[in-house]
Amino acid sequence: MLCPEKLTTYCFKSGQVNELTARLIGMAFTSANIFDTDLPQPLTLNPWQLTSMRDFPLKSKQAVVIENNGVFALLHQEHPDWPLILQSGNDFNEVYVQLIQRLEARGIRYVYLGDLDSAGIQMADQFAKLLKQTSAEEVAALQQPTDVRLWLADLGKIDARRTKQRKVVSPVYQAEMTTIALFGKFIEQEQLMGVYEVRIAEWLETTEV
Repeated sequence: MLCPEKLTTYCFKSGQVNELTARLIGMAFTSANIFDTDLPQPLTLNPWQLTSMRDFPLKSKQAVVIENNGVFALLHQEHPDWPLILQSGNDFNEVYVQLIQRLEARGIRYVYLGDLDSAGIQMADQFAKLLKQTSAEEVAALQQPTDVRLWLADLGKIDARRTKQRKVVSPVYQAEMTTIALFGKFIEQEQLMGVYEVRIAEWLETTEV
């Protein structure tokens, strides 16, 4: 309820708090078909809700993590039963990291799809580093170094700003980062939608628990 004397704050029993910022709203965890609930999908949870979801019943033991908002929305629209997690927006905040690690400990297997540019590869590497039981090679199963070379040759766009070498840790992502820097080209996720649909379907089938 808005305080009449201050329109920029909200009233709570404990006092006043500043209005939620756009950054805080952007820290939400958005997923589809991960948790066993009748709520409409995708399901978006704010940071305060995530802790209570650590042990919530699961609908799937697989998850395709998608960097791009639009690609996530398109994949969910075309395949409403697929288990998806949106990476964009959470900025690897502490609660998100804890939930991702807890879901992995409960048996969820992850695979990651992101933009094939320097920032996208670095983000994929950062996601892989969060995991305790899943190798970076498994995380990169749908975008392997050999794939990156072929896709860049066929579909790559030239942009020096998006292809600068960045530091990554995992060998699989070091190889992809080197290829992007050498080619001086990048690929956005939207360009690979057709490939994604085929590969995700195959991955879900072959890794089904």
